[in-house]
Amino acid sequence: MKVAVCLYPSCSLQEITSLTASLALFVGAEIEYIAARKELYNSEEGLTFLPSAQFSEVHPNDYDTILLTGTMETLKSLYDEDFLAFLQAIHPQQTVVGAISSSPLFLAKAGLLKGKRYTGGLYMEMVAHFDFFEQENFCHQPLVCDGNVITALGFAYQDFAIAVLKALEVPHPERFFARKSVYEKKELTFYLGEKPWQDMLKEIARYEELKIKTS
Repeated sequence: MKVAVCLYPSCSLQEITSLTASLALFVGAEIEYIAARKELYNSEEGLTFLPSAQFSEVHPNDYDTILLTGTMETLKSLYDEDFLAFLQAIHPQQTVVGAISSSPLFLAKAGLLKGKRYTGGLYMEMVAHFDFFEQENFCHQPLVCDGNVITALGFAYQDFAIAVLKALEVPHPERFFARKSVYEKKELTFYLGEKPWQDMLKEIARYEELKIKTS
């Protein structure tokens, strides 16, 4: 089994290490870390990684599953054309796609959430702002599985791990993790607030302007 973990600035690898460790332990999966460029990437935890390949050097169909972590620096990756091109080449019918925390944002921009229910650690202002989101399909749940696309909030990393293992038909203990099963809607709804959102809009505009100048 081959697994691809996408790297980008400030990726939160702790959100998927339960999963990657399980894949390595249970089925001896080959895990590759891929990124837009072969350069050092710092994770949210302060770890430094050198990817084994660039997005342009591999194809999503080569992997059984592709995993995306959250990041506090979403805009850097949201406007990375190499990253977007890689995601757009994914065929969810053939590959299990797992995105946790803020990373469903990237799937949405790549068109992988069209017609699919999804969740994520996403601010409602961003979901409303970007037209690539289908707001009516956003679910206030810690974990959502729609076909081979699996999305989750960051704190639901254990449920996320189990869901991906099930999708890949990887045997695992019945009660692999202890977990809470019911949440109030208000527990799973997040807002930036007026001033932080206005600051975010300015940052979005800066990236959009930069994209126009370089295109």
